[in-house]
Amino acid sequence: MTKKHRAFLKWAGGKFKLVDELAKHLPQGKRLIEPFVGAGSVFLNTDYDEYLLCDINHDLINLYNIVKNQPDAYIAAAKAMFVPEMNDKEQYYRIRTEFNQTKDPFKRSVYFLYMNRHGFNGLCRYNRKGGFNVPFGSYKKPYFPEEELRYFSIKAQKATFHCVSYEQAFEMSNTGDVIYCDPPYAPLSTTASFTTYVGPGFSLDDQALLARQSRHTALERDIPVLI
Repeated sequence: MTKKHRAFLKWAGGKFKLVDELAKHLPQGKRLIEPFVGAGSVFLNTDYDEYLLCDINHDLINLYNIVKNQPDAYIAAAKAMFVPEMNDKEQYYRIRTEFNQTKDPFKRSVYFLYMNRHGFNGLCRYNRKGGFNVPFGSYKKPYFPEEELRYFSIKAQKATFHCVSYEQAFEMSNTGDVIYCDPPYAPLSTTASFTTYVGPGFSLDDQALLARQSRHTALERDIPVLI
């Protein structure tokens, strides 16, 4: 029994508990493409030669590239935020404001992990102006995922990360690739819709378009797609 690897981010709809089941359905191939990488549980628990990992969340992709290329500097900076005095409502809202004001990629990536672990339910949500707006989470002692970050950084040497739409991710696929899609959930009702990770959300129409593109890719281009 191989050890399962957890993502270093908390993530709504993360697939950690399902990776064994999903692995049974993933075909062999040289490279795995994930157009909706999210926290990356499938990437962390599969064994392809290469990975192309995409998401439209710019902060997420930026974070992954920094963890891949500067793990020690990143871990030192992020760990410094996981101290008792920072597990405080006022500090959290101060960091959230700074995050929304800064354009500095390294600073944003450090704040992103801090907010992911100190914010409500590990949600990742932005308002229409692009401001991160998840409230404080009130956890006793937020966990700093150092081991998970180090494993991600090692595994990420096989991966390329791109901030692109799922359509663009599909366009980057070639023979020998396998595509795994984990799109935002279709809303069960008009009020239960939590799909706005980034931008205008992922509607039922988007789900239908994704299904159509997947079918076309599998049948016309002979590239297997799992949704």
